[in-house]
Amino acid sequence: MQRIAMEWLAISLLPGLGATRLAEVLAFAPAWPDGWLAALPRPAAQALRLWLEHPDKSPLSERIAAAEDWLAESAQRSLLHPGHSSWPQVLDHIADPPPVLWAQGDLAALERPRLAMVGTRRPTREGRGNAAGFARQLAEHGWCVVSGMALGIDGIAQQAALEAGGRSIAVLGCGVDVVYPARHYHLHQMLRDEGGLLLSEHPPGTRARAGFFPRRNRLISGLSQGVLVVEAAERSGSLVSARLAAEQGREVLAVPGSIHNPQARGCLHLIREGASLVRDLDDILAELGQWRGEPVTQCRGEEAEACVDPLLAWLSDSPTPVDVLVELSGLAVAECQQRLLLLELEGRAAQAAGGWVRLPRPSGA
Repeated sequence: MQRIAMEWLAISLLPGLGATRLAEVLAFAPAWPDGWLAALPRPAAQALRLWLEHPDKSPLSERIAAAEDWLAESAQRSLLHPGHSSWPQVLDHIADPPPVLWAQGDLAALERPRLAMVGTRRPTREGRGNAAGFARQLAEHGWCVVSGMALGIDGIAQQAALEAGGRSIAVLGCGVDVVYPARHYHLHQMLRDEGGLLLSEHPPGTRARAGFFPRRNRLISGLSQGVLVVEAAERSGSLVSARLAAEQGREVLAVPGSIHNPQARGCLHLIREGASLVRDLDDILAELGQWRGEPVTQCRGEEAEACVDPLLAWLSDSPTPVDVLVELSGLAVAECQQRLLLLELEGRAAQAAGGWVRLPRPSGA
């Protein structure tokens, strides 16, 4: 690991140094290492001095060595820090940026203009369709979808973006090597291996904790040019993300819904408070027109199959009912059923309890 990365990793591991306190220290632009030793809280300064002067006696050394071993195992793994060529500089302007970001996947995802998409974990059919549809269109127009890989709107949007041949970034409340929630094992693999990116301020192996997720939300909005709330109840974590976005100077957008739908009340509240109302992709691009993406022109890897038959993009290892497939794909019922039968004959899809699933490609295919 290069020297500067090791120094930033040491800072991230210091005791009693949270992101807010770190931001206060960074404001003084301290010189390394004496300026840091003078500016840090006493416990953190003592731990840093021990590592600098007697690394063999410092508990930081063992953790840094473990990090070096983890990073060396795969070219897909990275440790981002201020000054790194892929460090998202937009994070330098939020109130409490992380000292480092652990990354697994394709760092090229950070090169696209980014829009966060968030919403309820229990979306209606309309909400599912809106999340998938907007994510797919954004991906096709060169945008990267940022979210937290949560159940519901977040995961639906991220999977749709990847299956459209686009990019997506998941900011996790655990280590990048930890799959949470467990039901998103397949999505985690896609983000890691198929043009997506997993990011976390927590070291690999860190298990998910309830307290990590509110902090994670500041990074989802901080990484993005705006936040689109697709469907959310009045008391929803998605509204916290919207508030953080507004505090960070990001655009806040919301998809309206029926006044009789409890899952739409959060969006209606945001619109009443000044969020931009979104009816279609043009509304999004009008609000974020200063950023331009490049349209996706080709598919990668297994996504090429989905380009041949777009219905395949909506299938995964979790059963999806035919009526949901009709809603997501925009196909007529008869055409949808016909395509499913063809995919079944080709060995690429199968019926299961609760709907249809996507079958893995045979080895060598």
